[in-house]
Amino acid sequence: MAKNFPILILVLIAAAACGDSDSSPGRVITPPPVAVTPAIATARVFSNLSFNQGLALKQAPGDSSRWFVVEKGGVIRVFANDPNVMSSSVFLDISARVNASGEGGLLGIAFHPNYPTIPEVFVSYTRTGSPLVSYLSRFSSVDAGLTLDAASEQVILTVAQPATNHNGGDVAFGPDGYLYIGFGDGGGSGDPSRNAQNTTNIMGAIVRIDVVGGSPYAIPSGNPFETNAVCSTGIGMTACPEIYAWGLRNPWRFAFDQVTQNLWVGDVGQGSWEEIDVITAGSNYGWNVREGAHCFDPPSGCATTFVEPIAEYGRSLGQSVTGGYVYRGSAISDLVGWYLFGDFASGRLFGIPASSTAGVVPEVFAETGLQIVGFGEDSNGEIYVIHFGGTIHQIVDVP
Repeated sequence: MAKNFPILILVLIAAAACGDSDSSPGRVITPPPVAVTPAIATARVFSNLSFNQGLALKQAPGDSSRWFVVEKGGVIRVFANDPNVMSSSVFLDISARVNASGEGGLLGIAFHPNYPTIPEVFVSYTRTGSPLVSYLSRFSSVDAGLTLDAASEQVILTVAQPATNHNGGDVAFGPDGYLYIGFGDGGGSGDPSRNAQNTTNIMGAIVRIDVVGGSPYAIPSGNPFETNAVCSTGIGMTACPEIYAWGLRNPWRFAFDQVTQNLWVGDVGQGSWEEIDVITAGSNYGWNVREGAHCFDPPSGCATTFVEPIAEYGRSLGQSVTGGYVYRGSAISDLVGWYLFGDFASGRLFGIPASSTAGVVPEVFAETGLQIVGFGEDSNGEIYVIHFGGTIHQIVDVP
């Protein structure tokens, strides 16, 4: 999420089905080259609906009939996938448990890959702590997947947050069937505790756990520290085996490419650079030694042993990257094979070919005027934008 998310709120508002055995998330597979720069825009959809600080937009696996919107205050709403739909209903309400201070709140949702046959949904949110505690919890449905039972919560892991920003919070099942969760560096300015370079906690990291094969979870083979003792409260005596990759500042939104299975993340920068990364197991992305591809602490002469960002952009283009999706739909032929992402502060839509190597310069696709806080991908591979101001917009072709 936006690194300056609480500030921006005040200013702007009052301010995965399993893959085959040869595939693994993070394996970088180069798709065919992209030849034509697409011309795209956004168009509001579901125009009869509005939401209260919506942060995420999802469909359940294999079900194109409904959409789910995660609201920051602690409610997940569901509505029919009908352009003329007039109302939404409550899918889950845990607002009494959620502390939505700063960048906290109800932040992410992931459906079990076999939902609703296995009627479980995994939710990331923050509760009151010192000041916040991140929770990853499992909720179940008792009505064949129509709603979730708020009383069914099973806490899977917790992370004490030293500040109310950089909480991360995205959660998704990978094509390997494992659950991935993003955590920020714990907040403050410049990662004062150097959490992102400290693998004895799970801050500043992408975490991967097996919530199907263990109770409450097991450690997947291939995690870099898989043999160490688990860090179910977010901290350990040795490197946490839940960590998949680290050295991230605030990986607010991430997604898997349907074709290559590569894991793309938008990592929100400090004061100069926003970055896009392709995440691989055991990799260190450099924060807070580097911001993007540039030295941060120290300001010069820093180590160069980190994974380079695929792309970055500076303050002339935006202030808070929101990761998106590689477009695999059919409505916009020129957009196929582009990674599409946005900026919460500037409202710009960007793209880079998914075949890009480190150092590619993003192309500005559109000036939307939206607070781009998240993206959604439907069952056909079409992409949507969720505007923090309460509306949903689809990516459309410009003839």
